[in-house]
Amino acid sequence: MMQNYKNTSILPYKTLFNFHLIGVIMFISLLSFTGFGQRKNDKSSIKTVCIDAGHGGKDPGCHGSSANEKTVCLQIALQLGTKIKEVYPSINVIYTRDTDVFVELDDRAKIANRNNADLFICIHANSASPAAYGTETFVLGLHRAESQQKIADRENSTIYLEDDKGAKYKDFDMSPDAIIARQLQLSIFLDHSINFASKLQTEFKQIGRFNRGVKQAGFLVLYKTTMPSVLIETGFLTNPSDEVFLKNPETQNKMAYAMFEAFQKYKAELEGVDVLKNDKKQIQINTTKNTEENKEPQSEILVPSNPIKKTTIIFKVQLETSDKKVSLNSQKYAGIKVEEEKEGTTFKYVSGNFEEDFTAANTLKNEMRKKGFSNAFVYATENGIRIPLEQGISKTKKK
Repeated sequence: MMQNYKNTSILPYKTLFNFHLIGVIMFISLLSFTGFGQRKNDKSSIKTVCIDAGHGGKDPGCHGSSANEKTVCLQIALQLGTKIKEVYPSINVIYTRDTDVFVELDDRAKIANRNNADLFICIHANSASPAAYGTETFVLGLHRAESQQKIADRENSTIYLEDDKGAKYKDFDMSPDAIIARQLQLSIFLDHSINFASKLQTEFKQIGRFNRGVKQAGFLVLYKTTMPSVLIETGFLTNPSDEVFLKNPETQNKMAYAMFEAFQKYKAELEGVDVLKNDKKQIQINTTKNTEENKEPQSEILVPSNPIKKTTIIFKVQLETSDKKVSLNSQKYAGIKVEEEKEGTTFKYVSGNFEEDFTAANTLKNEMRKKGFSNAFVYATENGIRIPLEQGISKTKKK
């Protein structure tokens, strides 16, 4: 059904890809030297979050025996937005829809781009055979399995419900070359997307959801956004157990809170701070004491003591995370120098130690992905404390 746009282009693939590659070096240079996309030089790394509840209005999405996708997505999206605003009142939370209305795919991305969102969270529910269950999170990329392509095709098929029946997408290039070029152009954003997606899946597992992993596919709505973006498939409405879970207000709240916990940890990591253990209790205590309007609670973060005065920027590559300790002598790390870091109950496995050399770290990241660590990403530290990657790149360029 998606053949109308999936493999078409105004230019031949090789010509188009060459044009993309010409622009890639200029674009990445712009990111490195000017900090484009940073939009944040003060304490808070995230000013605006765009939450996208999938489908809506005349487009119900997929359905189970009694629940449909558009309703489930909206309820979870609104709860997530409410939690963010309650704890971080200064963050601007915008929705692509906050009622049961139809919004075109193109417009969803435009809403996020127009509002200079720092993070785009797209919430969906899935369908397949009754045996399929669990939660998975997607970032933009090439699908590696037919099932991933089917999910992208189903979500993309919303365009045929638009007024022009998808005509404006007929020359839209979603060929492998175009997606690869787009990934290169937005490489820093993609690294952040993978990072956030990994945190989401970790939190979903914590509440008992089956972890289907972080995956890649060619979603139109992710292709069009210009910030870290993820698409969450919260579960399968075609699976009886998943449907019961997703339509229950209490478990919807659990899903929203898991997303919020991942958001908190992602935000803290960008800002180079540590999240205290027992976040929920700490936030509750702080919000009770904090009576100043529009002041963000501070007790959920741990400010490092005795900071080192000399500034040293180090770039490293995070290979993966695990809720269980993994031996550094594991066969999968054979030939790789790996270190273990711990954040709360999560173990992080990292490699490399590049002082003020982002290029070398990025090369290592690409090598690690080829070795099977598909979620590997580069991060920066300043005097041992994680800082936003863009900030680390910018500081090394100024020296």
